[in-house]
Amino acid sequence: MTVSDSPTPMPDERRTQMVELLRRRGPVRATDLADELDVSVITIRRDIAFLASQGLIRRVRGGAMPHSGTPADESDREALPRSVAGESSGDRQGLTIGIVVPSLDYYWPEVIHGVREAAAAAGVRVVLRGATYQAADERRQLSGLMELVGVNGLLVAPTTTGDDGEELVRWLQQAPVPVVLIERAVATGPYREAMESVVSDHALGAAMAVRHLAALGHRRIGVITTLHSPTTPHVRQGWRQACRELGLELDGTPDITTVDQRDPEWIKVMDQALGSCLDTGTTALLVHSDPEAINLVERCQERGIRVPADLAVVTYDDEMAELCDPPLTAVRPPRRAIGRAAFSLLLARLTDQDPHRPTHRVVIEPRLIVRSSS
Repeated sequence: MTVSDSPTPMPDERRTQMVELLRRRGPVRATDLADELDVSVITIRRDIAFLASQGLIRRVRGGAMPHSGTPADESDREALPRSVAGESSGDRQGLTIGIVVPSLDYYWPEVIHGVREAAAAAGVRVVLRGATYQAADERRQLSGLMELVGVNGLLVAPTTTGDDGEELVRWLQQAPVPVVLIERAVATGPYREAMESVVSDHALGAAMAVRHLAALGHRRIGVITTLHSPTTPHVRQGWRQACRELGLELDGTPDITTVDQRDPEWIKVMDQALGSCLDTGTTALLVHSDPEAINLVERCQERGIRVPADLAVVTYDDEMAELCDPPLTAVRPPRRAIGRAAFSLLLARLTDQDPHRPTHRVVIEPRLIVRSSS
């Protein structure tokens, strides 16, 4: 332990120093923090537990990291310990992985946090790129990560539909580095070979919502989904399957694939959907995603339709559902767990010496969060 002539700081002062130190350096071992702050490891561990309970830092095995899980700037990356857990980095030393997601402001930040947490704990560098739901843009970002950054592996949520999407998938299958798909599952080729992937079970999540509403006595449960969302087909599949299994009426029940809530036609479409609910006796709706569900509830209030007394609403995503009035019951995909699992799968592919390692496809279950709207 470092000998210091200065008095030992008080707990609040020491904890403030710890948070600032983690923000500057990224993940740090508990033993190193003890040396830096001139206190015992037991004291540091207590501080870590307290600060983590306040949401100011994150605990990892053997130490702590800043809440964001990322260093303050690029120059701090050399301060990262080879392994926060104190174990040998082995083949992980010097690994860099790239991640390309279609958006940096909705759904995907939690996935990214999951990747960064797992990567920091393993001593692996992560380089992030954001795309625009366009296959050409995604391919440009992926090429840059391989050719300019020199990443050892890729995590990507690619466009998979249309001619451009299908071509991108074929290109990824031939990539010179391992690739794991996030929230996308594809099978191509003459034998329908699958690519490695980690996905939420969105169909199961939608079915959970239907079963929740049916248990409350609803017999007509409609669905509203966004036109261009990759999640839409899975939500609709789960909704339809659960309705059939429960013997719920589907003929005439609102089954709407709509424009984005920022589209000028949105209000018109919502009024048509609400009119259809009233005409058919539909008393509950599953809506993907949160912005559309929140706008729907606002329109209900404007029209004097009470939520949930006249119309129960369950949203899919749970990004901002709790902020609605009333707070929305929601299906929450396991976003952070998806990121951690995707990183673990890629790391296993990079470090496993077995040339015959089989393709892995991981499916993770979402949760239903019951609030006032149902």
